[in-house]
Amino acid sequence: MNVALLKRRAAILRRIRAYFDARGFDEVETAVRIKAPAPEPHIDCPPCGSGFLRASPELQMKRLLASGMDTIYQIGPCFRDGEKGSRHNPEFTMIEWYRLNATYEDIARDLEGLFAALAPDAGSPGRITVREAYVRYAGWDPWKDWDADRFDFDMATKIEPSLPKGPVFLMDYPREACSLARLRGDVAERWEFYWRGIELANCFTELCDGEEQLRRFVAARAERAALGEADYPLDEAFLSELPKIGSAAGVALGIDRLVMLLCGAERISEVMAFADET
Repeated sequence: MNVALLKRRAAILRRIRAYFDARGFDEVETAVRIKAPAPEPHIDCPPCGSGFLRASPELQMKRLLASGMDTIYQIGPCFRDGEKGSRHNPEFTMIEWYRLNATYEDIARDLEGLFAALAPDAGSPGRITVREAYVRYAGWDPWKDWDADRFDFDMATKIEPSLPKGPVFLMDYPREACSLARLRGDVAERWEFYWRGIELANCFTELCDGEEQLRRFVAARAERAALGEADYPLDEAFLSELPKIGSAAGVALGIDRLVMLLCGAERISEVMAFADET
């Protein structure tokens, strides 16, 4: 275990908290064991008693927005079954933050400021749209000929390896690739943030239409069933409270990957205390 890297991790976490505290965000904590995860294909939450260990606190944090909180962040553990490697661990740490009455552009500005504070020598983030990236690097347009398997495969093998090594936002996804994002025509208001070719953050302008979110969840459950993945119950409380939000945006950023890059480590296990030993 590298104590020096763990001390650097602690310092980075202090700076992250200071950034959001100085901007009037409230730090919150929500349950780690939840009844109903968001039913997203390929994201599996470990069972835990009568519930599941969360892959994200997203649904619970949106319920806080619906209850009247406006700018919130949370740093805490999340879990995903079957994910282990140089950039993955079954238990990992994320920060998520949300703004009421905001869009993904507001969250992008938050991240630009945070990144400048943490990595001032990395330069300002660039931008490239998903459509531009696929036409340029993969030779096809997902809007004209949607293919989910091809989209995912090309993202991993063609798009991500071709992105600039400096910080960059990959902007505006096909509607089929966003179960929780607001649509603008045939574009989902979603971006992912990359640095040195590694995905660090995933952001949406949030879908706040309860009926549409239910439709998407039902479709996602059907897709999980077709893939042989576990079924998750619907979060009825989330669906009923979602329309109270009106409009909002939020993002999830992987702390372990960020610390790994800031420290020049090769594996996230180097910057974690007691990474998965099973």
